[in-house]
Amino acid sequence: MSINLAGRVAIVTGAGAGLGRAHALALADRGACVVVNDLDEAAANAVCTEIAAAGGKAAWSGANITQVSQVQAMVDDAVALWGKVDILVNNAGILRDRSFAKMDLDDFRLVLDVHVMGSVNCTKLVWDGMRERQYGRIVFTTSSSGLYGNFGQSNYSAAKMALVGLMQTLAIEGARSNIRVNCLAPSAATGMTIDLYSPQALAGLGAGMVSPAVVALASDDAPTRRIVLAGAGSFEQANITMTRGVYLGASDDAADRLLSSMDILADRSGEMLPQSGGEQYQFEVDRAAVARLAKAEA
Repeated sequence: MSINLAGRVAIVTGAGAGLGRAHALALADRGACVVVNDLDEAAANAVCTEIAAAGGKAAWSGANITQVSQVQAMVDDAVALWGKVDILVNNAGILRDRSFAKMDLDDFRLVLDVHVMGSVNCTKLVWDGMRERQYGRIVFTTSSSGLYGNFGQSNYSAAKMALVGLMQTLAIEGARSNIRVNCLAPSAATGMTIDLYSPQALAGLGAGMVSPAVVALASDDAPTRRIVLAGAGSFEQANITMTRGVYLGASDDAADRLLSSMDILADRSGEMLPQSGGEQYQFEVDRAAVARLAKAEA
């Protein structure tokens, strides 16, 4: 079944080059009207021209996503031009790589501000409109650096994992309004990665090979609350799971017993995928109740 985005309106941040450009082109190719957001006016307008030449509709926005007033103007302009915003792809980001020991805290804050608060600002300002229309598709760009760590990227890793937590809760809150929220962890050769890996490693990692995931997550039939990994034409899903662990109860030697039980704690047999934070609480409360009952019956 072919994904048709005709009549949908999308905002893609950081869309002047790299992944954002590829996402904007892919969405437009499926019929969406696209706001190409980028601080680089020339680059963004080149993307708009490319979309128009292919018969699509696009408009540039130079909004700095860390500035709420500018994001509001971008959303207002999209609504004035096309009546709504259906799809938001939070793609814009920066790098300030350095080992944590040598990292300046201002660089740490800056990366968090762009990746986390920039995504929050954009999402907040389209959220009410999506709720009113009972339709929304939001994609946050996370990273393997956030999911699994990467030397020299403590700021970037923290920001990218924060977006996973944001997605988890917004997917729950948006469900009743048909707002589906997901994360994408891309692997691609872009301006942000070109200096990090060898040409051999980057070969075959075209940005356009990630964009099918964005199209799927922007579609009417998109899932919600997924962490989709994509790169080189390969697609996977990451999960935040919970092992069954071990029950130790309340005792003076609980810490000592816990330390000696770390292998049991890490055993992934029968691991769970909680649907809310409350499920951890409920699992632990129920396990304690079972233990108390067993003790009373002994």
